[in-house]
Amino acid sequence: MAEAGYNTFLLRSEDVYIDLLTDSGTNAMSDRQWSAMMMGDEAYAGARSFYNMERAVREIYGFKHMVPTHQGRGAEHLISRILIRPGHVIPGNMYFTTTRVHQEMQGGMFVDVVIDEAHDPAAQHPFKGNVDIFKLAEAIQTYGAQNVPYVNVACTVNLAGGQPVSMQNLRDVRELCASHGIRVWCDATRAVENAFFIKDREPGYADKPVRAILHEMMSYFDGCTMSAKKDCLVNIGGFLAMNDETILQQAREQVVIFEGMPTYGGLAGRDMEAIAQGIYEMVDDAYIAHRVNQVRYLGEQLRAAGVPIVEPIGGHAVFLDARRFLPQLDQEEFPAQALAAELYIDSGVRAMERGIVSSGRDPMTKENRRPKLELVRLTIPRRVYTDRHMDVVAWSVKSLYERREEIRGLDMVYEPPTLRFFSARFEPQPVGVKTLA
Repeated sequence: MAEAGYNTFLLRSEDVYIDLLTDSGTNAMSDRQWSAMMMGDEAYAGARSFYNMERAVREIYGFKHMVPTHQGRGAEHLISRILIRPGHVIPGNMYFTTTRVHQEMQGGMFVDVVIDEAHDPAAQHPFKGNVDIFKLAEAIQTYGAQNVPYVNVACTVNLAGGQPVSMQNLRDVRELCASHGIRVWCDATRAVENAFFIKDREPGYADKPVRAILHEMMSYFDGCTMSAKKDCLVNIGGFLAMNDETILQQAREQVVIFEGMPTYGGLAGRDMEAIAQGIYEMVDDAYIAHRVNQVRYLGEQLRAAGVPIVEPIGGHAVFLDARRFLPQLDQEEFPAQALAAELYIDSGVRAMERGIVSSGRDPMTKENRRPKLELVRLTIPRRVYTDRHMDVVAWSVKSLYERREEIRGLDMVYEPPTLRFFSARFEPQPVGVKTLA
């Protein structure tokens, strides 16, 4: 841990026992996906594999057009370059790290319009990812509809704890935006998990298959950015999907510069075949129920032991509430970073900080952004671990909670200019000494 600068991103995977850093690209592919890869068409232009992937996106998501990218942030880059200009404002239901960076790089400004409950880890609202319609209406009125290129809705909301958005809320957002002529864009990275929660929690959807729920969800959007490394059960890949042919043409022009030809976008044909097959597998009701319930299995153990976590338990991870776990530490002593480091030292379990380090600095004031949530994300890859692995994780977290008073804060000794959580380095504070960043 010392060699890695107390940053779990800088650990070698060979030194990790159970890897809960992320569910992005760490999933286990099925035999059918591996078989599909053997059929990959590696033609430089017009590959058959592209059209198979395009067909899957049209059928399951419902969008008319698709441009492949090497991963989700490639799609974020494209749509930001196409639609955002200096002075634009992009309302969204809580920020995500790479999304906000791409928006700011084009001169835009993110405005948070998520409901207040999303910032309260103990709130029991079933759809804490919902957009606050009043906040959204106020943002449109304040900045002017002409300065809002699109509203970005993440389904689910990662940094709120993997919290879902209700179908009714999506309808309401669509109706408000349509009245102002504003596009609605989806971060669909974990939209299948969102569809499961709608089936599980929203009246009228209990008897509908997840596949149909996902299709209805996407019908309220003009397009989406997608990291296929999550829902689509692959190790690499993403796409930008849309209905507007003008945006499609611009995306094709931009993807050639930054990713590759419009019919491969930085991916090999075999990767597109695996994504296409994964898109069909991800909407299997039995699969997605097992995936979400494994996350619940871990979360319920921690909650039963009194460990403070974000509730309700999300779809891809259990989030430890580092503020309540380590109340002795100020936020600028990086409690979530310290807790993630301590978890690795205790058991070899690798997790991820999602708090002040991830939030970064305000581009104008250069001060640390201080988010209300200071979390450690225990992210469960799909189809990789058993419940016995989750038992080990729970044991380690509970043992740390019993000796939580011993855990010290950290000082940041190296800070990169952007997305600092990936490569920043830290050192433990000296015993009895507090040095705020």
